[in-house]
Formats: sequence, C-alpha cells, structure tokens
Amino acid sequence: MSPHRNRRTRVVRVDRDHPSPAAMADAGAVIRAGGLVAFPTETVYGLGANALDEEAVHSVFSAKERDAGDPLIVHISSVDSLVLVTDSASPTALLLFQRFAPGPLTVVLPRAAPVAPPVSAGLPTVAVRIPSHPVARALIEAAGVPIAAPSANRFMRTSATTAAHVLEDLDGRIDLVLDGGPADAGIESTVVSIEGKTVFILRAGAITAEEIATALPAGVTIGSPVTGSVAGSPGMLERHYAPRKSLTLVRAPSSLGRAALARELSTAIAAGQTPGVLVLDEDAATLSGLAPLIRGHLGPESDLGRVASRLYTAMRDLDRSQATELFARSVPPGGLGAAINDRLTRAAARIIGPE
Repeated sequence: MSPHRNRRTRVVRVDRDHPSPAAMADAGAVIRAGGLVAFPTETVYGLGANALDEEAVHSVFSAKERDAGDPLIVHISSVDSLVLVTDSASPTALLLFQRFAPGPLTVVLPRAAPVAPPVSAGLPTVAVRIPSHPVARALIEAAGVPIAAPSANRFMRTSATTAAHVLEDLDGRIDLVLDGGPADAGIESTVVSIEGKTVFILRAGAITAEEIATALPAGVTIGSPVTGSVAGSPGMLERHYAPRKSLTLVRAPSSLGRAALARELSTAIAAGQTPGVLVLDEDAATLSGLAPLIRGHLGPESDLGRVASRLYTAMRDLDRSQATELFARSVPPGGLGAAINDRLTRAAARIIGPE
C-alpha cells in the first residue's frame, strides 16, 4: 500500500478572514517538510505541496491517484513572487495579473528551473495564480515557498468545495485539512496562455472571457479555446469533474432543454430508476409532477454565480443519495455559463443534444 494512503489526516478549523497564526505556522511547517495540506481558496479546496520539492509533488499525484500527464497550478502570494516560478512574464501576462490578481485567474508561463518538473507534467511551462482567499494567502506566506495545488479530490472526480468533501476523498491520504468553511466561487480558476498578441482561454472558469477581453490593450485579442491538447493546463481532459454515478447532460436552449430533460427523467422513472437531477429554479414547475425524483437545487438560471457556487456541492449530494443515475441540463453559454457548461460536459457520461 502506498504511504500516501496510510496517513493520519488532521483537521484544523480556521477562521476564514483571520486564520490563527499558530495554525498557519503549523500548516506551513507541514508543507516545508514535504507534507500535503488541503486548504480553501476562493474557487475550490486545493491540495497543497511544496512546488520546489519533487518528492512532495509526486505525493500529490499519488494521494489523488492523478495522471502524471495532467499539470498542476502553482500558487504564489504576489506578483513579486513570480521570479520564484518563471524566468519570463510578458507585458500581457503582467497586465492580467495586475487586473485580476489576487483572484481566480491562472496564467501559463515559462517554467523556472527550481520548480519541480512533475508540476508541469514535464512541459517547459508552469501554470501560476495568486489566490485571494485569506487562508490560502496565509498558508503561502507561512510556508515560504510556492505551493503546487490541484483541487483536493480524487482524480477526475467532483471538485471539493468544503472540508467535508476533502475528507470524503482524501482522508488517510494527506496530512492536514485547514477547514475554513465553504469555498466562495465554487468553480475553478480560469486558465489562459499567451502567444504573441493572443490570449487563449485554456479552461473557462470563475473569471469570464468577457471580463478578460475588457482588460486587454488594443491589438491583443481572445483566441478560440484550445481543444484536444493539455496545453500546460489542468482540467482539460475530456472526462473530468465526474460523479461516481452516471450523469446525462441535456444540451439545448433553456425552454427546449427543460422539455427534453423532463422527457429523459420520465423515461428513466418508467424504466424503474430513481433519477437525481440538478434543478435550476426555472425547471421546478416542469418537473414538479415527476416521482420518484431526487433534486439537487442550483438556484436561478438568472444568477449563474449562485449556480456555479452550488454546482459541485449539489452534484456530490446527489452522488451520495439514493438516486440511481443523474441528470442535468446546460445553462445559457454567456459569462459564467461557459465554465458551468464546461464542467457539466466533462462530468457527463452521456450527452443529449449538439456536441
């Protein structure tokens, strides 16, 4: 048995806005000693290790059972700390950090030699972000090193947005969980790369393409999302963020999607299944007469920030329920809809509607 499946996992509750200096010093010491610490960020919970320690980074992959070809994001505390992880940051990269950092934006940059190669899956680049969550920032400062941190869940499974979610997947595999309450955005950071005068969105996330576009200078444009390649970014595998139970995704405009979702649920119920469904408020009336049906409530389609913050929690709740299979429909694609639909698409075992 791997030693990373045989650890005693401690849980320490910390105040979100004013984490205890003693608790953070303890967590920082765990990181420096090569240990693994799960911690809240403004997106989801991360699983942190010293990004300069190759053995520690390998232990992240082991604990998560993560594919070694899927790179990690390195978290630093400030723009000044970029020198620790990259030898070169373009003017556009610096502009994006100045506009969106600290916050949920990750930029792919050339990797500096001290960063452990497994962080980048052997590529010459490194994905870097500066988190805004007080606990995450305090941990980086206490550790005194850049922290490589993917989401704190088993590989390809639904991301963790609470300490309880972390323990569901990683209890006995990591050293410490800093319980700072629920993560804020509930969906991962946006990942971009920069090539000349083009910013490519590799992974849609908590910062929208529209927000990035408004921050770019004249002559710099947003490129089409990269597909079919990891391209130095995590979260780009075709299958990712998935619940254990099979998820069917209905992809169609709202009214058509609502009707198609109701038909799929009716078919499942007629076949003797107990479906679980991720329900938008606008769907409630259409689905009200269906039984048995287990609902995971996401909130209104008109508030995609709320939907994003609830997505993984609702998915995990349904996965633990008596539902035999899961269903969801897509949301309008603008703004945060791009990230929500991306996660649903990668989580789905079956998709109905246009690819």
